[in-house]
Amino acid sequence: MKIEVVRLENIRSHVKSTVPFTRGFNCLLGGVGCGKSSVLYSIDFALFGDPIGRSYEYLLREGTDSAKVTVQFTQNGNTYLLTRGLRRRGKSIGQDFDELKLSHDDKIIASQKADAIAEQLKAITGFDRDLWREIVWVRQEHLKELLDAAPRDRQKRLDELFGLSDYEAAWQNIAQYLRDYETEKRLLEKDPDVTGKEKLADEYNHVTEEYTILEMELLDAQEKLSVSQRILEQADAKLKQLEEKKLAVEELRRKETRLHTNLVNLEDVEKALVSRLEGKKTVLDNLRQRQGSMDSLMKQYWTKLDEAGVPPNQTTDSLKQFLVAFDEKISTLKAEMEATSRNMQTDQKRVAQLATETDNHCPVCLQPLNHEYKAGMMHRIQIENVDRQKTIAQLQHEIGDLQRIKTAANDAFSNLQTLTSRAEDLKTRLSEEENSFVELRGELAEKQRLREEVREQLEAARFEIGRFDLSDLESARVQREKAFRQYYVTDSDLHTKENRKKDLLRSLDLLKKRIDLAQQKLERMEKIAKTTQVLAAVRDAYRSIQPKLRSEFVKVLRNFVQQILDGLVGSEALMLNVVVDDTYTPYVKSEAGVDREVANLSGGERTLIAFAYRLGLGQLIMQSRTGHGLGMLLLDEPTENLGTEDGSITRLADAISRFKAIEQIIAVTHSEDFAEKASHVIVLEKEAGVSKASIAKGE
Repeated sequence: MKIEVVRLENIRSHVKSTVPFTRGFNCLLGGVGCGKSSVLYSIDFALFGDPIGRSYEYLLREGTDSAKVTVQFTQNGNTYLLTRGLRRRGKSIGQDFDELKLSHDDKIIASQKADAIAEQLKAITGFDRDLWREIVWVRQEHLKELLDAAPRDRQKRLDELFGLSDYEAAWQNIAQYLRDYETEKRLLEKDPDVTGKEKLADEYNHVTEEYTILEMELLDAQEKLSVSQRILEQADAKLKQLEEKKLAVEELRRKETRLHTNLVNLEDVEKALVSRLEGKKTVLDNLRQRQGSMDSLMKQYWTKLDEAGVPPNQTTDSLKQFLVAFDEKISTLKAEMEATSRNMQTDQKRVAQLATETDNHCPVCLQPLNHEYKAGMMHRIQIENVDRQKTIAQLQHEIGDLQRIKTAANDAFSNLQTLTSRAEDLKTRLSEEENSFVELRGELAEKQRLREEVREQLEAARFEIGRFDLSDLESARVQREKAFRQYYVTDSDLHTKENRKKDLLRSLDLLKKRIDLAQQKLERMEKIAKTTQVLAAVRDAYRSIQPKLRSEFVKVLRNFVQQILDGLVGSEALMLNVVVDDTYTPYVKSEAGVDREVANLSGGERTLIAFAYRLGLGQLIMQSRTGHGLGMLLLDEPTENLGTEDGSITRLADAISRFKAIEQIIAVTHSEDFAEKASHVIVLEKEAGVSKASIAKGE
């Protein structure tokens, strides 16, 4: 892993800073409080997110509510960008998961989930938080922490980092398994199924024999039940048949009652119909007699009309027209009589004038008249008047005759109209009564037929009722009850045997399960015995392998530390020979072969050995955990107790610059002599409380 760029926003004294890094030895140079260590804290926060301590107060710039760190790094030729943010919420500060994301070539591969980011980061780099903070990042005043630790604490801590504590945990866990297996074995040895296996087998054989005998008894009981069931079914069928017959007879009795009632009703209805027919016949005779009388009267009136000159068999309208003709004749005769009377009166006036006329002139035409002509005219007028008088008398006689005939015809017509209407009504009623008589006669015939049918049905029902014998039904009930008791006894015996069979089967199953379980427990005991032997051997192996592996780690660690220390000390200084014991405690062996503890060395020597020790541990732990060496190292003020006069700072920086086994080293220092040996130097300065970063050396 190689960090390329770190961007900080509102981190401690940084408002907005961009810090670039390169391969090799990088130095962050600046005075106290300029924001050098803030860069390392920001890298740790961006990668893992967990605070160093209980709060993020050490990161968030005072007076701000949010912060963000972005780290761009490469791994195996691929470039990644990791961003993580902070946000103040009330009095607390927490991560801003909306800002959390990890991308590769501008493609987001994880976001907003801390676990997903940690999983992806470990898969890419091989680092987790503990490995990073224990090995990669050497914080200020923590360089000598491992050297100053107690031997047992140091051993325990490094065993965990090397993975050797897993063997210790396995050894302890196996002990627990062994205790559990031994306890289980003791319990199994005292288990009643195991101790009483032979007794269980004998009991199983006894139950099997009883089960076989019971099977034979069950077959016999089933045969008896089958016979009893057939007898019961036959008795049931016979009883059911007789009960159905009894029900049919009871229904016949009800039918007999209904038929008798119907017969009585039909006889009453028949008597009523006969009475009604006699009444109808009397009514018809009266109506026919009235019709004969009415026909005789109508014949008389037709005779009168015939006498009046009316043709027979005329319609009412024709009769009316004929009567109107009488009025017309009378009017004509009256008009003729009036005209004749007027003419006679006129001639009488003329005669009177002629008789009184003296000048013998015609009173009409004023022509002169002679006496003879005048006498003759008067004679003729008198003769004409006499004829006219006869005509008038004749007309009066004719008019009187016509009026008498008209009056008689009108009376006959009026009576005939009345009689005709009454005759029609009488005819209609007579027809209705005749139809009613026919219907009553038909109804009477139908009732007589029904009466005969009901009588026949009643006789048939009484015959069927007389055939049924109740003693047969009672006998069938006794037989059915006897068959049912026999069936019930047989069925109960069969159920008892079947229940016993089920009990025996359950007992057999239970005994078989207990025998199988006892066998399983015996097999389990054998497996436990073998397993405990294997576990004891494995436990002994775990117990013996941990010291061997630790010894191998110690040898390799001593070589790594010595090589690094030789590079740090240089050829001009006195060489320091390092020895590391099984607690990972380093010693310095003098030329006389005397071991000197690190605590007895000078401050500069202790710093050099601590640095070499941390580098050697880092290389070895990374090799054992990830399969590759330490590729990155963060150093916070590594020049503690080193001076410029003896050249120790310069030698440390020179050694670091020559140390090519680590791809990238980022060191924080205030020493310009130390930074001079770096290939890439970033100067951090603070102005008005704000840190500024600038490149003083390198690209």
